[in-house]
Amino acid sequence: MMLTEQLSAARLQTVRAQLEDHNIDALCISVGADLPYLIGYEAMPLERLTMLVVDQTNKPTLFIPTLEVPRVETMDGVFDVVGWDETIDPIGLVGRRIGDGRRVAMGDTTWARFVIDLLKLRPELELHRSAGIMTPLRAVKSSAEIEALRTAAEAADRVIGQLQNGEVGLVGRTEAQVSDELGHRLLAEGHQVVNFAIVASGPNSASPHHHAGSRVIEPGDVVLCDIGGTFDGYCSDITRCVFAGEPSAEVEEVYAVLYQAQRAAVAIGHEGASCQDVDRAARSIIAEAGYGDQFVHRTGHGIGMEAHEDPYMVEGNADKLVAGHAFSVEPGIYLPGRFGLRLEDIVVAGVDAPDQLNQSDHDMLVVTA
Repeated sequence: MMLTEQLSAARLQTVRAQLEDHNIDALCISVGADLPYLIGYEAMPLERLTMLVVDQTNKPTLFIPTLEVPRVETMDGVFDVVGWDETIDPIGLVGRRIGDGRRVAMGDTTWARFVIDLLKLRPELELHRSAGIMTPLRAVKSSAEIEALRTAAEAADRVIGQLQNGEVGLVGRTEAQVSDELGHRLLAEGHQVVNFAIVASGPNSASPHHHAGSRVIEPGDVVLCDIGGTFDGYCSDITRCVFAGEPSAEVEEVYAVLYQAQRAAVAIGHEGASCQDVDRAARSIIAEAGYGDQFVHRTGHGIGMEAHEDPYMVEGNADKLVAGHAFSVEPGIYLPGRFGLRLEDIVVAGVDAPDQLNQSDHDMLVVTA
């Protein structure tokens, strides 16, 4: 999704209004997704400081190593670019740019070394997290952002479809080989970056974030595949389980519970429901079936420019969903040493109903290729 000069200016103006509302003098954003969200530039995570300073009145200023200046798509009417040379202390530049302000919102992913150096220079500063300003702005997606997420989801769906129809061989191959192929297929379907391609087979499927390894997939295995990447700046994330042979009666029973739980959680993902309502919808069904202790993570996470961002579908998060919130719904049941199952779709909250972006088959599909 292309960030236009007009859209960047609008987002920065919203930030200025939020600074005033929160009684914050300046916002300082370094590496992470907030920076490209605001100005379209993604900073490399270098030991050299990159920082955007936004206050309530002046044109924002991006401080950046001189060698990185050519990578910035300049928007002269929106923000200034100040390149700093190796002999200059960039923290001094930032400290002076903040001016007389004392209350500063610091980007959540700013390296500690830069925060500490800034406080040494300006010990009177009162630092706050930027999340109070940036999270509400990024969490509610525009129609253009929703379509970007839909495009990413459709591309991931195509890869899952290739897995489900047997184009991706399983039996006799290692998890790492299958993971590598799924990653290549994500790229072939238009993703620029593969963020992850979890392939967990047999007993490894009971480890939610298993790292694909040397285990060879055997006939009869559960094969859990959780894949995602970045497509034109926005992320995909989907999980499906396929079966390298006819599943046992127990696997079928657990899958039926999981499917019911996932469908219930998706159905409640609309405006007015709370984030914990989504979690409870899935968790109550799983617990009632006797597998509550085997559901060991939250039901979902927000998604956008980052694979994991606000809002989080978890007990204790009473925040209400609003139209435009995008998030995963991914309950799982894991029986250590035996097998695990997870189903995941990306959902956008609507006013009256959820908009499920992923449309891949949820059936228990046997893949013998």
